[in-house]
Amino acid sequence: MRFVVALALLALPAPVLAQEAASPQGLAEWQKIYEVFSHPRCANCHTEDDHPRWSGAHYGPTRIHPFNVRRGPDGFGNTGLTCQTCHQETNAQILHGPPGAPNWHLAPAEMVWFEKSSAQICAQIKDPARTGGMDLEEVAVHVRDDALVAWGWDPGPGREPAPGSAEETFAALERWTALGAPCPAEESGE
Repeated sequence: MRFVVALALLALPAPVLAQEAASPQGLAEWQKIYEVFSHPRCANCHTEDDHPRWSGAHYGPTRIHPFNVRRGPDGFGNTGLTCQTCHQETNAQILHGPPGAPNWHLAPAEMVWFEKSSAQICAQIKDPARTGGMDLEEVAVHVRDDALVAWGWDPGPGREPAPGSAEETFAALERWTALGAPCPAEESGE
């Protein structure tokens, strides 16, 4: 009987096998992580092109950061207009003033989350080639301990913070990893 079941499983396409293996608890933990990573406080600087975005409830339609702000060769902007020109070590304390945190810069181009699906972001963070060489434990620690990442939960006056906290997201990453780090299936049309 086991042999017959094993043969039946081998006949299934890989995506079906992955879905069968994905625990509901693991996918529920991933959903918590995805809600953070896809939130404007995080995704606006995880862009595929050279432009950070302005998006979120108080911005209206999504738009490219004004002033021709670009990634630059190292993610810190271009010579003469680096990110630190406006983004200081702390948030401006006026409504919608320039946000700030230490080491303000765009995420590396290979770490794209803006307008990506849950399945795409999940696959991306599991791939060390697209996380700057970090494994899942290192990604979790980065989320918990990096001062720029922490800004997402303390974005300054007038901005909606990312859901939860850095510690809660770290814990969700740890639980998700322990549950096998399942990714949701890609929905058709994405």
